[in-house]
Amino acid sequence: MTTTVDNAFIKQFEREVHEAYQRQGSKLRNTVRVKNNVKGASTTFQKVGKGEASTKTRHGDVPVMNISHTPIEISLNDYYAGDWVDKLDELKLNIDERQVVANAGAYALGRKTDSLIINALATLSLSGNKVAVGSSGLTKEKVFSGLEIINDTDVPDDGQRYAVVGAKQWNNLLSIEEFVNADYVGDANLPFNGGQAKDWLGIKWMLHTGLPFEDDTRETFIYHKNSLGFASGADVTSDITWHGDKAAHFVNNMMSQGAGLIDETGVVQISCSEA
Repeated sequence: MTTTVDNAFIKQFEREVHEAYQRQGSKLRNTVRVKNNVKGASTTFQKVGKGEASTKTRHGDVPVMNISHTPIEISLNDYYAGDWVDKLDELKLNIDERQVVANAGAYALGRKTDSLIINALATLSLSGNKVAVGSSGLTKEKVFSGLEIINDTDVPDDGQRYAVVGAKQWNNLLSIEEFVNADYVGDANLPFNGGQAKDWLGIKWMLHTGLPFEDDTRETFIYHKNSLGFASGADVTSDITWHGDKAAHFVNNMMSQGAGLIDETGVVQISCSEA
């Protein structure tokens, strides 16, 4: 038995992990601001204030807006997901063990990516940007209240608004006539056609099973893409080494990533009872 893994095998495995991560690993990465190939332990996203147009006198100087720029630092951390692949076990299996381990590692890292983004959402200051929990789940009234907060803070309605809800809240949405009736949303946007994501009220709604849950209360969120930042120092990569003493390959998948809240005015937290 050779003491090294064939280079072609390594390259193929790395490609399979990367493709699996891109395909199904993360639901939320593309819904926030992203910086790739970050060098160093942290990076900075800029929070830009509002500008205001003014008049000027004839031949006078053009007024300067003096837009504020607030740097938001996001730290990166390293994450790993590894497993053993026994050489002789591969001979006994009627499945592609390499592909199974590749998918498992990619999905684990994908869940970590989403967890970083959800944790950033959960750091939201609750001053005025939370729809209070009641005895009900996700009702139409709560959705409209959250939408009112988003609209009232001049969050752009530019197709980059997103909402993440849990499984029970998705069922709550399915009981809302305006969410499921083609007379309101059109045939193309019916939730039954789009699976677990759809457009409604200018918001892309998605089902996610990793949202915070405590005391029978699930936290759900509506947010604009520019309100959160995600940084990647090293995207998903794999390292495969042969261990003769174990007669197995150790497959290690790893990445360096971080996420943070940039602008809390673009995020609304909606608490929903699951009691």
